[in-house]
Amino acid sequence: MNNFFRTIFAGWGAWKLGGGCVSTIVVFVVLYYLLGHC
Repeated sequence: MNNFFRTIFAGWGAWKLGGGCVSTIVVFVVLYYLLGHC
């Protein structure tokens, strides 16, 4: 049971960190595009 919860928390943490990285990249691209055209 301990390994089951460890897998669940690791998957949840990876999903949260992955989403943060993706949103950071999207924000960077949008800001880069806007700054390039101003």
